[in-house]
Amino acid sequence: MKQPSEDSGNVGSLRGLNGLPRKQKENIYRDLIPPSLLSDDRRSGSDQGEPSIRYICPPDLGLVRVEVRRTPADSDCLFFMQAADTPYGQLELTLCIINDIDAPRFNIDRDAEGRDNCLGTLTRNIPEEIRAMEAGLCPHQVRPGLGLFRDFMGRFDRFAAWLGMDTMVAEPLSYNTAILYEQLGFDYLTGYGFMKWIDREFQPGGELARRLDGSTPFRQPDMGQSVRGRSWAIHDGILRCSWDGIRIYKTVGRTAAVSTFPDGRW
Repeated sequence: MKQPSEDSGNVGSLRGLNGLPRKQKENIYRDLIPPSLLSDDRRSGSDQGEPSIRYICPPDLGLVRVEVRRTPADSDCLFFMQAADTPYGQLELTLCIINDIDAPRFNIDRDAEGRDNCLGTLTRNIPEEIRAMEAGLCPHQVRPGLGLFRDFMGRFDRFAAWLGMDTMVAEPLSYNTAILYEQLGFDYLTGYGFMKWIDREFQPGGELARRLDGSTPFRQPDMGQSVRGRSWAIHDGILRCSWDGIRIYKTVGRTAAVSTFPDGRW
């Protein structure tokens, strides 16, 4: 992680980092981008030999957004990351998306009239979701990923340590995201009991397993056996309650040994 100059003062937070000169803070945020995204010529659409990078990190605000596109005109990012300070001195990862920009796109982020639906969290585009599911994607994905989230999280962990923060927090957008965070060493602030209940009730004879009755494409009988299948069923409303309320955390530099879906396959 690139260090600020000795006279820059104690950074301590995103807000503190954002108070540094523009070039200096952008060089630091650049280290969060997996290097392979910047070194692969297939992902470059500029004369400079690398993708277009946009940093949104206003002075006096404790937030940052990093957007990497093949060209500035592209609607989809290769890499999108947004983080913020919390009132409790933690670093919150609010969203990270890493797209295979050359893979097919599934318009789950648009409703039938083409309006933005916030990655399928406001309304659903069922035909596109079916296509995405059949192609092996998880809920809220518009394209396949590149397998770089673990690389990014290692960088984010080191970044939090460099800032002087001891805790990272996040709110998983979907069931599969929660499981992925578990595998990366996160624990639960809230929702652990709920996640254990989900696992128990997807077991044969359980309440959720009985609801996998084939009534929709997202509720096929075998979907409780995989992370992806469970996630689509939950996205389809099989819980009969809101997914909201799952909050997770990770102590910087340490990993927790939490698994609410032991030996679960993806």
